[in-house]
Amino acid sequence: MSETLKRALGLLDLVAVEPMSLDELAAQRQVHKTTIMRQLHTLEECRFVVRNGHGKYQLGSKLFELSSLALEQRNIVHVARPHLTALNRLTGHTIHLAAFEGPEVVYIDKLESRHAVRMYSRIGLTASLHATAVAKVLLCDLPIERQEHIAQSLNYHRFTQHTVSNSEEFLRALAATRAQGFAFDDREHEEFVHCVAAPIRDATGHVVAAISCSVPVVLLNKTDLLALVPDIKSAAEAISADLGFVSIERNSL
Repeated sequence: MSETLKRALGLLDLVAVEPMSLDELAAQRQVHKTTIMRQLHTLEECRFVVRNGHGKYQLGSKLFELSSLALEQRNIVHVARPHLTALNRLTGHTIHLAAFEGPEVVYIDKLESRHAVRMYSRIGLTASLHATAVAKVLLCDLPIERQEHIAQSLNYHRFTQHTVSNSEEFLRALAATRAQGFAFDDREHEEFVHCVAAPIRDATGHVVAAISCSVPVVLLNKTDLLALVPDIKSAAEAISADLGFVSIERNSL
């Protein structure tokens, strides 16, 4: 790496911590102000830095543009796959990855259980909005007005006796999911299967996908399934971190 480029990148490191004036940057780098000024002029011209209202330099819009493009290029299935594999090995059960495709929630990756019983789901199939854990996780991050609109527009088909049957019940399920930080499908789509799911966030903090663990009730009871929630949330958090999400202490989604 050329020394000129290295010094310019060093300036970006400094102003990333806090906005700094020309004098402060020169003092930090122990370089004459004229040299620093030339580097800043180039960075400013290319929108890597900008001067704020106090005349101090801070990160410019070009960096955020490049950051956004870099994150878009990191395909979520590719990023998530190692974590899905690790969770699948840990639990031995079916692991799904789901995301919005337009107005629908679609399974975009799946790792099969090591047990003989197989899930009906497959990559590319849609997940019922009112009867699956992955859909609850994705929907509960939407603005409440959007949740209410969706709730009013759904056809509440009863897959099992446990399926949510009306908009009020559906909205309560979304509120519970948001409050507890994970979703639970208590045999709502298939009578013999229950499932838990957790949110995956991108750098903006928005939920962009859901990871779930689906298990036949004959293999795992409700208590034992819920005991897997910390592992599932841990996998989701690891994927989120790889997508650029910086976690903060929070008690809900």
